[in-house]
Amino acid sequence: MRHSMLILTCALALNTLLAISTNAQSADTLLTISGQSALGDGTKPLTLTRDQLLSLKASSFETSTIWTDGVHRFDGVSLHTLASLLDLSSDTTLRATAINNYSVEIPLSDATPDGPIIAYAMDGADMSVRDKGPLWIVYPYDSRASYRAELIYARSIWQIDRIDIVQ
Repeated sequence: MRHSMLILTCALALNTLLAISTNAQSADTLLTISGQSALGDGTKPLTLTRDQLLSLKASSFETSTIWTDGVHRFDGVSLHTLASLLDLSSDTTLRATAINNYSVEIPLSDATPDGPIIAYAMDGADMSVRDKGPLWIVYPYDSRASYRAELIYARSIWQIDRIDIVQ
């Protein structure tokens, strides 16, 4: 029963995203997701505004980073939530790209319930482009030693504006 409710909730959230996405103006788009998934054949990308990202289930954690001083609170959408909404298979890779066209590949195996988020706020405030925003993939580095590795730091891309689903 619980599994059925989770599937229904995900389906409703995805339908809402798709409906809202078709009305989003490109100037308001904060994140574009393209590629094959539950979205269809990948010919039409999903565009999300800040409000649409905020409407998704939020995740947050406190952690230090190698780029900031001290511990900070990050709020955003977990990669796990996004992968569930898009009904991605476990062998999928996400290519995250920043506004300067720098990109990294993140295996879907990183998208665990207690894993990285697409952060849209740090310490309760929006992140500007100057401060690694408006979106930053942040791992809960302090939660486990495996998150404090060069490979994970390399996947922690900031100023992200698009994600491509790579099969």
